[in-house]
Amino acid sequence: MINNKIKPQTLLSTLWIFVLLNMIFRDLHQLGKIGFVEEILTGTVNGIKITDELMLLGGFLAEIPILMVLLSRILDNSINKWANIIAGIITLAVFATGIPSLDIDDAFHMAIETAAILWIFQISWKLPTYDNINNTKSHT
Repeated sequence: MINNKIKPQTLLSTLWIFVLLNMIFRDLHQLGKIGFVEEILTGTVNGIKITDELMLLGGFLAEIPILMVLLSRILDNSINKWANIIAGIITLAVFATGIPSLDIDDAFHMAIETAAILWIFQISWKLPTYDNINNTKSHT
């Protein structure tokens, strides 16, 4: 059974941590693949040349779920809802870029990460928001 007393913001933050841990483990797990370290040392991975610009882009994209751990807890519900949905869409799009080179363990982790983000969507969509004009709670 799921504890229904957990605040949605806390659950969202925890789910982003869960996604991040899966992403990190999936990346670390690749290091055990035969020939992967040697491929990294060539500067080209899966046919893609690793440049400083690509690493910076990867840093920005990785920062999205990291930032959502914090923002999920501190943002106002109406902003929190859309921040989580937009961050989830971007993160799923990043996952989709890895589909052509998926192996079975990547697919396993990606399925778990995707399920967590779908849960993030569900929780975010249900966050209560306040109508600023009437100061009344509404559910979108």
